[in-house]
Amino acid sequence: MTVQTLTLDDTTVRRIRSDFPELDAQVNGAPLVYLDSGATSLKPTNVLDAERSFAENYTAAVHRGAHTLAAEATELFESARERVAAFVGVDADEIVWTSNATEAVNLVAYAIGNATVGRGGAASERFRLAPGDEIVVTEAEHHANLIPWQELAARTGAVVRAIPVDDQGRLDLDAAAEIIGERTRIVAFAHASNVTAAIAPVAELVALAHAADALVVLDACQSVPHMPVDLHALDVDFAVFSGHKMLAPTGIGALYGRRELLNALPPFLTGGSMITTVTLESAEYLPAPQRFEAGTQRISQAIALAAACDYLSIVGLDRIAAHEHELGARLVDGLQQIDGVRLLGPTDAAARTGLAAFDLAGVHAHDVGQFLDDRGIAVRVGHHCAQPLHRRFGMTASTRASTYLYNTTADVDAFLDALTGVRSFFGVSA
Repeated sequence: MTVQTLTLDDTTVRRIRSDFPELDAQVNGAPLVYLDSGATSLKPTNVLDAERSFAENYTAAVHRGAHTLAAEATELFESARERVAAFVGVDADEIVWTSNATEAVNLVAYAIGNATVGRGGAASERFRLAPGDEIVVTEAEHHANLIPWQELAARTGAVVRAIPVDDQGRLDLDAAAEIIGERTRIVAFAHASNVTAAIAPVAELVALAHAADALVVLDACQSVPHMPVDLHALDVDFAVFSGHKMLAPTGIGALYGRRELLNALPPFLTGGSMITTVTLESAEYLPAPQRFEAGTQRISQAIALAAACDYLSIVGLDRIAAHEHELGARLVDGLQQIDGVRLLGPTDAAARTGLAAFDLAGVHAHDVGQFLDDRGIAVRVGHHCAQPLHRRFGMTASTRASTYLYNTTADVDAFLDALTGVRSFFGVSA
């Protein structure tokens, strides 16, 4: 692949599309229009080749064997960590491999719980929660950044509080300033919503959290694949992201943590590869990131994730963000012109990422999705693992179209054109 243009115009995107074999598919007799990258992205050939190459040429356990294949596998594995770390602006020893972002959030929450019951020694003292301490989330969170904190609160006596959103799904900063206070120990929020597409005011929330000496946990699943993200510059304490949303395979994700915090956290999973000395009575653990990587690792998947980061870097995250902004604006404008559509999230396209969730009056989201699928258009339907947010808007489900670097204006127009026929198809009057 070679991408040289300053913008991702449709000609450039068509060249990019040639790297994605799945885009040649026909669905129900129509060319595939894939608008579900917010759920999971398609994979380019360089990512598929990277994982295949490891399986065909370098299969061995990492950090264990002394033979040549094991050494080569370990070098590839740790090179992948370095490239992924550089992609998000951090150091290699601040990246912990996980199976996905959900596991990464759970890792932090359960490790803090372990610290609370006295594991980890003096270094972990700052993580310990007491009854009445507060964990602050937002009304817009994906369940993966909500339920682990609910469970941590249940185990420790802490209280979960939520920053509300306004009618356009934007976080209420005045409420945040009132909620985040002296009892706040953790503030966890999404960089960008997977429902409203709203981009969070990260700097303001980090400032509020750190003024209260609270830890910040950032869900970056909907930002790292789509825009330049420098986690050091954002000054968050932990962040999570998932490979399958950024051109990589399923089964691989990452936790970022500031070095000193990772090294102070007690382990979450225990076993082989994360220890220094073991007796029948006790064990001592390696520094991060290895102390959080017990057992056989996701080796080929990590290598493929690094290949995905390489691909995105070649295209350019700034150009991808600009391209998706244009597609998102086209989505928002087109949806607002269709009778019966209620758009979720800000109406100002500049405040959004390139996805759009909506309700279509009189037609259930699942029926909308089936109608579109019959025409080869793949979208997401349901509550998108964000039931509290949907409840805030008085609904149980929505339809979501989400764009990525391989989508064209023709994809968006095909979706909008098909959507105009949904209500009449189901006999719903205007």
